[in-house]
Amino acid sequence: MTHEAAAASQPFVMNTAFWTATTIFLLAYAVIVSEKIHKTIIAVFGAGLMLVLKILEQHEAFHVEEFGVDWNVIFLLISMMVIINLMRPTGVFEYIAIKSAKWGKGEPFRILAIFATVTAVLSALLDNVTTVLLIVPVTILIADALEVDPLPYLISCALASNIGGTATLIGDPPNIMIASKAQLDFMDFIYHLAPVVVITMVFYILAIKLIWGKKLKTREELKKRIMAMNENEAIKDPVMLKKSLAVLAMVLTGFVFHGVLHFQPATVALFGAGLLLLLSKTHEPHHILAEVEWPTIFFFIGLFIIVGGVVKVGLIKWMSLQILELTQGNMFATSMVVMWFSAFASAFIDNIPYVATMNPLIVDMAKQLWPDLSGVDLLHHVDLMPLWWSLALGACLGGNGTAIGASANVIVVGMSEKMGKRISFGKFMLYGMPLMIMTVIVATIYVWARYYVLKI
Repeated sequence: MTHEAAAASQPFVMNTAFWTATTIFLLAYAVIVSEKIHKTIIAVFGAGLMLVLKILEQHEAFHVEEFGVDWNVIFLLISMMVIINLMRPTGVFEYIAIKSAKWGKGEPFRILAIFATVTAVLSALLDNVTTVLLIVPVTILIADALEVDPLPYLISCALASNIGGTATLIGDPPNIMIASKAQLDFMDFIYHLAPVVVITMVFYILAIKLIWGKKLKTREELKKRIMAMNENEAIKDPVMLKKSLAVLAMVLTGFVFHGVLHFQPATVALFGAGLLLLLSKTHEPHHILAEVEWPTIFFFIGLFIIVGGVVKVGLIKWMSLQILELTQGNMFATSMVVMWFSAFASAFIDNIPYVATMNPLIVDMAKQLWPDLSGVDLLHHVDLMPLWWSLALGACLGGNGTAIGASANVIVVGMSEKMGKRISFGKFMLYGMPLMIMTVIVATIYVWARYYVLKI
């Protein structure tokens, strides 16, 4: 029996370990939200407490996927950061910034809408973390050139990446986990989730226009100056740019076909990073590696271990079971509760371990409802399918609620802070939470109409 299956089937008790882990978890999040101490320090210290107090064994924290660090996410992040750091001196991001600003005719909100759309599309085809790594430097350059507040650009970039990533199997880590557990393929996600993502993006663009449309103003001379710029002059190293684009294209192709190739995304990204380092003729890689967002990386590591501790002792399972029991077997009510509970849980708890907990619970519930079925017949039961899509929509869209709700959010906040554009936890939540609730309302109507009214 796997650790995941064991976590789903074995009973738990609210013993000392349960309350200790829960206390560490709640205190860590409280301090992170208060911003009295840097979030990375709290995450690393909290993780250390989980290990020292034996809530998690070191082996579980570092080698057991269900409870510990997701090294695929960590090395995907590090590798993509290395690739981006090698590409940055070529001037390609300045080129994209100028080109995009000219497409938007120098109008601040038009540029914001263009970037939100581009970010969503790239996040669906690639993954949301890679997309924000590419887009964030560009958005800051544009905001600086127009002399406008970069915060709307940065927050909208993070939120759009999570919305777009919801559309496909590879767009967001929770979808990859759900696909594996429910035995769903790439086209299943396109057929069921892509339509609602398109609808959601329309409402999202309208919402951010109401929020920031009138606030984003710039002077005519700055618009004219941007329109007069020659984007080709931004390219400083054409040879390295060609090498970088070739390696990036290879990596992105590997992401799209990683399932067919039987490679994890981190393997593809790590190979690309190593290849580009080799092609760059960088004799000393210290400066490239020094520019990696190490505080963000260690925040992820600490967060994985803290949440792994409360997963192990049963806190998240207990919360999920309480919610599922409220529905008393009504599948529509269950799907709605799963979606909304997932949304708010994923806003404060990393959605990866959350989905790892919810997956076996949904399977167990299906076995109780249809004991005569097994395998794909059980997992793809017509009444169970809406629950999988509700879980995916809730977990992916819910990540937009706070700065720590999704990997892309943490990356955007970390990169912004490093570039001198700090986004506080409260500021992100002020915009993220209402927009998250709006998108989940759209998803709720979609699930209700498609699966319970039209039944298609």
